[in-house]
Amino acid sequence: MCGLKSENYVYLCALKISYSVMINRVLIRLKVIQVIYAYYQNEGKSVEAAEKELFFSLSKAYDLYNYLLLLMVEVTRFADRRIDNRRHKLRPTYEDLNPNTRFIDNAFIAQLAENKQLEEFRSNQKRSWEDEGEFVKRLFERIEQTKAYQEYMAKEALTYEDDRELWRKLYRSMIAQNDEIDELLEDQSLYWNDDKAIVDTFVLKTIRHFEAAKGADQELMPENKNDEDKEYASRLLKAAITGADAYRKLMESNAKNWDMERFAFMDILIMQVALAEIFTFPSIPTVVTLNEYVEIAKMYSTPKSGSFINGMLDTIVNHLKKEGRLTKE
Repeated sequence: MCGLKSENYVYLCALKISYSVMINRVLIRLKVIQVIYAYYQNEGKSVEAAEKELFFSLSKAYDLYNYLLLLMVEVTRFADRRIDNRRHKLRPTYEDLNPNTRFIDNAFIAQLAENKQLEEFRSNQKRSWEDEGEFVKRLFERIEQTKAYQEYMAKEALTYEDDRELWRKLYRSMIAQNDEIDELLEDQSLYWNDDKAIVDTFVLKTIRHFEAAKGADQELMPENKNDEDKEYASRLLKAAITGADAYRKLMESNAKNWDMERFAFMDILIMQVALAEIFTFPSIPTVVTLNEYVEIAKMYSTPKSGSFINGMLDTIVNHLKKEGRLTKE
């Protein structure tokens, strides 16, 4: 969408993201910024169209969550097919006929493969990792070279926790940090490249919360918690767009010796959305809003944006409090 691509996901992994729901306010804030960026790039676009784009974009993030879960299953299936092919080659070796099947027998992956929610998602999709056979092959071959894989295959005995921990390690090192996957996803969807860093954190949390006893009924993250977050997303987007002039005047009047025309456009946009949240949602503490948008700026704007936006927003908030225009803490 707008090129809000993080070079790493340290900030996202550090966030206190609730396991109970995927489409939460961390993701909503990022999506609102993305959609408003696109709104200004496409002159004549209506607020209603931007809102429609926002909710579609959020649904695509949930699709990516499921799609990345399926990638682990497909890698395992590839390994299984490779073992079967070697057994049936013209002159199989002893190793071909007596392979180490620990990787393909992984109990966590077996549970994930039969998960009812994931299977429902898979059955309704035209896109499949089976269509990316060469990529899956390369990914598995790289996995084979990892210390985590080799130690796992050499263990005398394995528990369900060992099986689950293997994939937590592999996902974190081989999928979350993988430029080839980023490029592949960007080719498949304009939304996914911007989404992957934060969706990776949801996948890792899902792996960690799997329990063997729940079998195929293990719950994945639901897309939405309730209508409250949908309302939050809609109000934040509309307030940021309709109140743009007022928010930018606040920035200009508190910019001191800085020239607004020299501000990075993304910095202005992030502050615009932050001020919309401060004014529109009295129940959200100001310090929470400031911290969230400062962290977003650190990862998605210029190297100096975090400290700059922190100083600007702090100055604006103090100014508003002195004038009695902001009373919440």
